[in-house]
Amino acid sequence: MKTKQLLLLSAALIAATQVSAGDITKHVNPLMGTETLWSPQDLGYTRTETKRAWGAETFPGAAMPNAMVQATPVTMYHSGSGYQYEDHQIYGFAHTSKGHWNLLHVPILPVTTEGQWRPDNYCSWFSHEHESASPGYYQVLLDRYQVNAELTTTLRCAYHRYSFRAGDEKMLLVDITHSNAHPHNYQVKKAADNAFSGYQDGEGRAYFYAVTNYEINQVAMVSEHRNSVGVVTFKDSRAAKPLEVRIGFSFVSIDNAKANLEAELLKEGKTFTEVRRDADQTWEKLLGHVRISGGTAQQQDMFYSTLYRAFLWPCLRSDANGEYRDDHGQVVRGDYAYYTDPSLWDTYRNKLILLGMISPEVVADIIKSCVDRGEKHGGYMPTFFHGDHASAFVAGSWLRGIHDFDLRRAYQLMLKNATVPGRGGRPYLDEYLERGWISEKDTTNVPTEDEYKGSVTKTVEYAYDDYATALVARVLKDKKNEKMLLQHAQNYKNLFDPSTGFWRGKVLRNGEGQWIEEFFPNYPYYQYMYREADAWNSLFFAPHDPAGMIALYPSYQAVEQKLDSLFSVPCGGYEAWNLTGYLGTYCHGNQPGHGIPYTYYFIDRQEKAQHVLNILMNNYYGMGEHHLAYAGMDDAGEMSSWYALNAMGIYTYSPADPQYIVTVPLFDKVEFTLGTTGKTFVIRKEGQGEKIRQITIGGKPLKGWFVNHADLAQGKTLVIKVE
Repeated sequence: MKTKQLLLLSAALIAATQVSAGDITKHVNPLMGTETLWSPQDLGYTRTETKRAWGAETFPGAAMPNAMVQATPVTMYHSGSGYQYEDHQIYGFAHTSKGHWNLLHVPILPVTTEGQWRPDNYCSWFSHEHESASPGYYQVLLDRYQVNAELTTTLRCAYHRYSFRAGDEKMLLVDITHSNAHPHNYQVKKAADNAFSGYQDGEGRAYFYAVTNYEINQVAMVSEHRNSVGVVTFKDSRAAKPLEVRIGFSFVSIDNAKANLEAELLKEGKTFTEVRRDADQTWEKLLGHVRISGGTAQQQDMFYSTLYRAFLWPCLRSDANGEYRDDHGQVVRGDYAYYTDPSLWDTYRNKLILLGMISPEVVADIIKSCVDRGEKHGGYMPTFFHGDHASAFVAGSWLRGIHDFDLRRAYQLMLKNATVPGRGGRPYLDEYLERGWISEKDTTNVPTEDEYKGSVTKTVEYAYDDYATALVARVLKDKKNEKMLLQHAQNYKNLFDPSTGFWRGKVLRNGEGQWIEEFFPNYPYYQYMYREADAWNSLFFAPHDPAGMIALYPSYQAVEQKLDSLFSVPCGGYEAWNLTGYLGTYCHGNQPGHGIPYTYYFIDRQEKAQHVLNILMNNYYGMGEHHLAYAGMDDAGEMSSWYALNAMGIYTYSPADPQYIVTVPLFDKVEFTLGTTGKTFVIRKEGQGEKIRQITIGGKPLKGWFVNHADLAQGKTLVIKVE
């Protein structure tokens, strides 16, 4: 086995040629990101907890781009996407997944009498030797039942094909009482001679309607101890033909689930092979917006595997007839596709912009969905987890030419987020507006896991969000608020401590702000001062004002020394599940520091930035024993998009601004066809090395390090000469 892996690794290092049309999906490995990090070298600390650290938490199952349904195996409930590569058992095939600790609606599993299943013992062992995955397809052999399981999908439906051993009695287990959301309300029942239906709660009530190619005998709930499962039995269940299950979903009703199934699978009567082919062709066309030449085979595979991850979330929630459940739970018929909220704290940095570059119609509908929810939920633009980054998403999308949404309606919500404290808006906004910074709880001996205000992270991120909102105010000629917001955008400076060179929390004592005395720069917090970071990984966040940020330090040399220390001095070895994958003290396994390496550009040390980027791209993706791990959690495509953009040679340093910082691409040539204009721009690398000697756009020298989106949208060629 080791010899085989070495041969594969050696082959991957061979220089590759251009990726040919029709072959792109062959370069995608949906299993990438499913492995967990275990070794101290990879984690950055020695494990003492029995729980495993967070992996990338990606799912390997079948899915269409930004679809309602993701048909994916479950190896463990309440564990990220539900699938961990090191596990050896499968509990079922669920129909929704994000890569967080939620979803996994309606898992089903083919079982046999011969497999001697019971309600509290039904999972099947499996081997990776008999498992495969590609965009829109997943396959695995269930050893316990000797069933070859295959899954493929449409936007709102899943198609299961189960090939049983000859003579075995077929049954279908519907694990309706389980998901990642501890469902308390659920139902499964026979709906017709060849159909069963029901629903399951858990981050929305998912309704389903399933049609089988075997006549159903009965559908019953079977219990043992505290566990209950639904069981579908069939007439003529020992027949030779595979069991096929076509199942439609809706978040509105069973009738709509049935209608979705009719519209996408039953109407044209497509076979499993045809549906799988259609899914592959959809992905081939989408990923074909980017064609690469050069690099190694390993780099090409990683590029398309990470690019693929940018198009799985947010997820569709409206039906084929346009109906969806709004924020009030009411059924509404819309004239656009209704999507879940984006994972804004993570993906505003890169993924949402990358999504819009290729699928602008999806981004426009995502923004319309956010506006719809915001107007029905207090008048605030939706936030996610931490911060208020819909502002950067909206501004960056509009300024890149995505105009198929009502900007003024979006702006009214964004402006309220920035100026009106209230439930549903920015936490602690009253403090921020009053003095330009947020205080931290006055306490001591804070454990890593305790969560308080995240005051430093909120202060600097609100400042950037204010800048992004100001860009929209400028478009709408709201000069008064633009001026006010730009003033607030300078608040990132208010928690900078010149005595240490770090952004540092303050507490309020007797009405005055005082620096937190227990200050350990490499001690990680989940939300004390910093959100899922330490002081080192909270450095240099002012993407809208890099010059002003650098000016906080006494000299370029002081900034360079700080950066050199960050990437070279070992971290403290503190154990935190979601802080893994260290380069020095820099943690690539979580999002807060992902913009830090580019700081070298602003002190005339671009080559040092590229050295760090190359280390991260080459060593922090494809980690672990089986080379299937990331340095940390993918967070709905953010970590994948970081790789994909840098591999192409352009990165969204300030996503709200319609420009990209130019980096050294991994490939000799990149051809990128924009979804907005249909024009293709080319990125060409000339020479080898990490230092950029010259950049031209459209044959003219580029001033500075940023290329404008408008130039790329005109189809101009970006040439990056390196040495």
